[in-house]
Amino acid sequence: MESWKNAKAVFAAIAVAPMFWLLFFFLIPLGLVWLYSFGTNASLTEIEISGTFSNYARALDPLYLGILWKSVLVAAATTVICLVVGFPVALAIVFAADKWKPWLLLAIMLPFWTNLLIRTYALIAVLRREGYVNQTLGWLHEHYGNLMVLVGLPAPGAFEPLELLYNNFAVIFGLVYVHLPFMVLPLYAALDRMDKSLIEASLDLGAGHVRTLLTIVAPLAAPGIISGVIITFVPALGAYLTPDLLGGPDSQMIANVIERQFKRANDWPFGAALSFLLMYATFIAIAIQAMKSRQAERRQ
Repeated sequence: MESWKNAKAVFAAIAVAPMFWLLFFFLIPLGLVWLYSFGTNASLTEIEISGTFSNYARALDPLYLGILWKSVLVAAATTVICLVVGFPVALAIVFAADKWKPWLLLAIMLPFWTNLLIRTYALIAVLRREGYVNQTLGWLHEHYGNLMVLVGLPAPGAFEPLELLYNNFAVIFGLVYVHLPFMVLPLYAALDRMDKSLIEASLDLGAGHVRTLLTIVAPLAAPGIISGVIITFVPALGAYLTPDLLGGPDSQMIANVIERQFKRANDWPFGAALSFLLMYATFIAIAIQAMKSRQAERRQ
């Protein structure tokens, strides 16, 4: 097979278009926003790049650090729930019959075919006080109450609809709903490459299903777990639309604060500083995870 080094001109020609796109539509705009984080508002429409760190100092205020920490906790809770829910789903797809696998994978990817805004409004219709969840609970309450009366027990009180919207529960539920496919697909890719005979050998040697899952399946799926955690946690940390539509005043995340600085407060330098603090934290987390993965590989 011929080495790519002998056809550098071909690879260079192929790489020109994507490199141009990456440079002019990603790196240069990102660099401009980074420069804004060291600037001040000279007027309503002008930003003076003065090299100041005041925006970063302001971003380290306990108020904004608290919002950032809350965003990290919400993103971590979302990631853990996605992992707990997504792992059995991915395992079920792996062991499903071959004729069903494409349809199950299609069901996982089907939400991507619908706009996120439409899916979020659909969640609002489900979770609101007059939504399908409360309607179902009200119906069960009514019929369960009649059953209690029939057997001679006192009837329950009036049904009060649950407050499922505009709180932290709604935000986490919405983030799990949006990001669950990002966890299932990497897990499926890792589990599908797993040697199934190892599971059979573990069960034949007397290990139970739980022990086999923890000592055989989970370690073999570690690359998929790591990938799923990263590509779930990072977007959840920077989520804007879901907390904005499903969350209340106390459920806003750091992305909502950044949006207000750019659109409402017209304070682009401070918004840029907040954005890059979030990006720095994400890069550091990914770097630490990469270092741990390399250390684990060296020990093996």
